[in-house]
Amino acid sequence: MGKTKTIQRIKVAVVDEIPQKLGKTVHIGSHEIALFHLETGEFHAIENRCPHKGGVLVEGMVSGEHVFCPMHDWKINVNDGQVQKPDKGCVKTFKVEVENNEIFIIL
Repeated sequence: MGKTKTIQRIKVAVVDEIPQKLGKTVHIGSHEIALFHLETGEFHAIENRCPHKGGVLVEGMVSGEHVFCPMHDWKINVNDGQVQKPDKGCVKTFKVEVENNEIFIIL
């Protein structure tokens, strides 16, 4: 018998709390997550540490679907967590749902 994964749906904010093109740090258990509000109105959540030197991504500049690490300007896609060339690496992504103006992260 295999282990059954438990899915958690955790309310982390309301839409009006996070201005567009900015992020918010969310702590869920051992996870430190950067929640971003894009210009399109979409929300995306990724691991809050750059794979390069551990820069705090929520403090980075958001442009389109990317966040730029504040330490060394690495460009990371908030959809899939992929670091953009010429740099390499990725961060974990988390599913986000918005319902009735409330934002949930799915673990």
